[in-house]
Parts: sequence; structure tokens; C-alpha cells
Amino acid sequence: MQKKQQHLARHYGIEWRLTGVASRRLGWLAVPEGFTPEKVLTGNFTGAQRAGDVRGWLRLGKADALFETTSLNATTGQPAIDHVRAALESGAHAISANKGPVVYAYRELTDSAAAQGRRFLFESAVMDGVPIFSLFREAMPAVEVRGFRGVLNSTTNVILEGMESGTPFDDAVRQAQDLGVAESDPTDDIGGVDAAVKVLALANVLMDADLKLADVQRQGIRGINVAQLRDARASGEAWKLVCSARRGTDGRMVASVQPERLKVSDPLAMVQGTSSVISFETDVVPQLIITEQNPTLETTAYGLLADFLIAVRSS
Repeated sequence: MQKKQQHLARHYGIEWRLTGVASRRLGWLAVPEGFTPEKVLTGNFTGAQRAGDVRGWLRLGKADALFETTSLNATTGQPAIDHVRAALESGAHAISANKGPVVYAYRELTDSAAAQGRRFLFESAVMDGVPIFSLFREAMPAVEVRGFRGVLNSTTNVILEGMESGTPFDDAVRQAQDLGVAESDPTDDIGGVDAAVKVLALANVLMDADLKLADVQRQGIRGINVAQLRDARASGEAWKLVCSARRGTDGRMVASVQPERLKVSDPLAMVQGTSSVISFETDVVPQLIITEQNPTLETTAYGLLADFLIAVRSS
């Protein structure tokens, strides 16, 4: 927001104030007249008033838009769903980088937003700031997405590459953690849960599916060993954790997350490190491939900013 402040004012006529900050550690802090962003970035919240819950916080901060960036709860989508719901019901736009509300409450929250004349947007929930959801919503209207396959979990990508170079599994996990790619508890990444939730978000939004986590056939990477990875590379192939979903001729959705041995000429095999790739099959474009190279936290932040612009310009 700071980096693009002059651009927002000059090209879009948008000025903004940061009136609320909340986290597990800080609680619900608000300054209706606006925090000084430079002070917030240094952890200085002098003069802030404290609210008791999200709804009181939204009222105290007189919020026009909420940025929801809590950690994913892959089982329930909470508390992010309640945060987004509260924002919409208070008359604020809800912009999220969390997959939980998309997977578990997409239709409810979208309908609530429409009823309030607000927007529920979530571009940063999958592939950081890459415009996947807005691509089909804005740039390719009326296109039918028939299926997709991709490599969407950077943690497993980094671990598999480390193992391919001869690093044992547990050491490769620690290397991914040292890089800041893997969580302190990387179970959901290793087991394919994070990737499965991304499949659900994409399928339910772009393909009008109604899948649950149990509907995604899931296998993680723990069964892959160094010998398999090296054998594949020697044969001109590579192991990747592949996410996919496709609607069959009978209309049934088939979704999966599983390790696959791919030819190195496959676009999914070419992605390295923290990069991601997805290939869409549509009724108009047989193969549409989007690759994201080495995203940063700023990439995710840009996705939130882009959603913010779309929301406030449409209201």
C-alpha cells in the first residue's frame, strides 16, 4: 500500500488510511483516524484502542475493506470465515489470502457480498499474486474450464529437489524450513493437504464444483526416496507433486494430488524451487499455461492490493 500510494492517488483517485491491525499476539487494535504506517512497520501502536472481537474492531476502525491474512485451517477454514463474514455484514469489502473461506464458504460469502453491494475477493489464495481467478472472471468471461493440472506447493518442490541432489528426506525438510519455505510443522505440505485445498479452491470457483477435502484423492511425497528421484533424472524425467481436477464426460469431477514421474519436457516438470505452474484446459484454449517464478511475500501482497483496487473501484 505504501509503495503504490502515489500511483493509487494519481491513476485511480484512491486515498487510504490504515485504521485497524489485529493478530493473535496483538489482539484487536484500532485508530479510527488512522495509524501512521511507518510506526506500525516498526511495531509502534501508540494511541491504539482495543476492541473485544472482530465485529467491535471493524466498527471501531470504521472499516471499508478488510484484508484477511490469517493462517489456513485446512479442516474448517476458521477463524478466517468468521472474519470475512463479519466484514461483509458490517458493509466492508473482504479481501483474503486465505484458502479456507474459499473452500468452505465460497458461495455463502459471495452471496453475502452481493447482498451488501460489497466484494469478496481472494486472488492471493492460490499462486500468490498471479491473476488466476480474475483472469477467468474479468479477462476470459464465458470460458469453460474443463480441467487443470499443476505444481502448486513450493515446499514439496524444494524437498524433492534437495533429495534429488542426495539429501535425505528429513534433512531436505529442514533445508526447506531454513529457507523459510516450509512451516515449522510441514505435515500438511508433505502430506499433500495444502495442495489439495488449492485444488478445491480452483475447482469450486472456476469449475462450479462442490468438492470437499475428502473428495480429493491424496498422496503425499513421503514415499518418494532418493534412489527413485535419481533414477528418474537419469531417464530424463522428474518427480513432482501434481495437483489436478477434471470433469468427465459423465459430469463427475475427479480431483487428485499425487506424486507423478514426468518427462522433463512436460511444463510441470520444468518448474523449480519456489516457483509454481498450472495448465488449464478450456473449451476455447486447449492448453493455457501460467508459470510463476520465485514469488516473494510482496507478490502475495500485490494480489491483495489488486483485489482491493477491483473492489473499491466497483463500489
